[in-house]
Amino acid sequence: MCGIVGFTGPENAVPLILNGLKRLEYRGYDSAGISVLKDTELLTRKKEGKIKNLETSALTEGFSGTTGIGHTRWATHGEPSDRNAHPHVSMDGQISLVHNGIIENYDSLKTMLSAEGYTFQSDTDTEVLTNLVQHNYSGDLKKAVIDALKSVIGAYGIAVMHRDHPGLIVAARFGSPLVIGVGQGRNFVASDAAAFIEHTNNIIYLSDGEISVVSAEKVETFTIDEEMIDKQVSEVMLSLEQIEKGGYEHFMLKEIHEQPKTIMDAMRGRLVEADGTSHLGGISHVAGRILWSRDISITACGTSWHAALIGQHLFESFVHKPVRVDYASEFRYRHSLVNSESVVIAISQSGETADTLAALRLARERGALTLGIVNAVGSTIARETDAGVYVHAGPEIGVASTKAFTSQVTVLALIALKLGRMLGAISIDDGRQKVQALKSLEHQVKKILESDSQIRDIAARYKDARNFLYLGRGFHFPVALEGALKLKEISYIHAEGYPAAEMKHGPIALIDEDMPVVVIATRDETYDKIMSNIQEVKARKGTVIAIANEGDEDIQKFADHCIYIPKTEEFIQPILSVVPLQLLSYHIAVMRGCNVDQPRNLAKSVTVE
Repeated sequence: MCGIVGFTGPENAVPLILNGLKRLEYRGYDSAGISVLKDTELLTRKKEGKIKNLETSALTEGFSGTTGIGHTRWATHGEPSDRNAHPHVSMDGQISLVHNGIIENYDSLKTMLSAEGYTFQSDTDTEVLTNLVQHNYSGDLKKAVIDALKSVIGAYGIAVMHRDHPGLIVAARFGSPLVIGVGQGRNFVASDAAAFIEHTNNIIYLSDGEISVVSAEKVETFTIDEEMIDKQVSEVMLSLEQIEKGGYEHFMLKEIHEQPKTIMDAMRGRLVEADGTSHLGGISHVAGRILWSRDISITACGTSWHAALIGQHLFESFVHKPVRVDYASEFRYRHSLVNSESVVIAISQSGETADTLAALRLARERGALTLGIVNAVGSTIARETDAGVYVHAGPEIGVASTKAFTSQVTVLALIALKLGRMLGAISIDDGRQKVQALKSLEHQVKKILESDSQIRDIAARYKDARNFLYLGRGFHFPVALEGALKLKEISYIHAEGYPAAEMKHGPIALIDEDMPVVVIATRDETYDKIMSNIQEVKARKGTVIAIANEGDEDIQKFADHCIYIPKTEEFIQPILSVVPLQLLSYHIAVMRGCNVDQPRNLAKSVTVE
């Protein structure tokens, strides 16, 4: 997802915007640019590649101004290049605009504008929107933006400046996140609060269809019908320390090592040991409706979808409900039977994932009870669901999700525990045992992290492999999927996750001495079956890397490498088994010279379909 930063105030905007863009690098991008207003002159610089390329051009004498907008672009329309980078300037040279999202009807708008004599310098949909604002401009920038947006089909988060309106930024949002940072005599516009958190933690969240007129002294917000809205200023609980590496080589490594804390933060104040249950204020008022619902659907994308698969196991085991897990991108393109008797749970780290948000809105239209499990406080999914639970993992900067995944699974376990106790499917003694197991996770994850050097040695041995296979059963099939995804995302090695028994239905044909096979083989009801699968791999000269419980000596007879993890209750064992897979992927990627925090072609949050 692209990044937007805007600033208006008394000082030079250039270093503030460049620094804000650096804070948003984790989102993924291929070019960057900045426009500033210097008196009534509009100055623009943009460069393909990293922000350091832009800095060379922007931090020069004479390139300054007290109002500006900047952007990091992730290409959709038009290849990465200087001319396709944002900001885009209107044909008359008076308007500069940055844009996240996709203008779906840009081609027809471009045809209309071309007939009016407009010419275009880029291949982007954004330049079309910029010229559309010019086409509608007659002295009032806010009205020009509104009139242009009324002709637009698609998703957008935009920030716009005009040469004749120094000190003014017009921002608008529909389907792509945008926030206003409110300071003292200085204000910011950004796609993420991380861009300005060192300057202010006062924030206004724009909702879809809202337009803000931002000057140094005030922020006014309107609907697209030009009705003024009284927007609440919230305090975002985010610190500069949280979005810096803190001595770690990469954000991903930092976030892997933060998991003992973030898992406990997901549970903090929520465990009720005496009653063997959890207290979740965000869903307490709808817990009864969940229990009498006809069915539960969980929708998510990517890593969150893997957490959803574990949630399916949890709810079917503890709540005795039929549970369906859908890719959010497919949810609304099939004939779903979701209705007013259904519960739909949306899981998203950012709370802004476009497909998940679209699925959620469809579920609400059909009368379903909607719940959100998100990390980002104040995000769109958090605001639009009927109820929900924050995972409290803190900002996750690395594109490949780690701590958010384990926190999502922790929250799903808390929800299942609460509902299972209410239903009577979990006895008070069993509930107390489960609470104790949850409380032990912090120490157990710390113990796994102490195996880092062993995992690094294994990574060194297999870093040049071209393919990996990950196998798991039951609760651990989703972990196999997640382990494979992590390796693909950051090391660019082809990897697949499978239910172990499915290996014989095709993937076994791939196994030879060059195929490392990672098998999650903890001591549960599927253990004997998994051991058979391991022997099938070894019979075909495959190499086995096993994730096993401490004290399991039997597995050493068959596995080439054993990474031991503590034994815990089956319902939360995936929280432990995924940690060594995160470390394995991380070390392999580093040894291959890959950009761990910003993998190629990936964005942190996908806010367009």
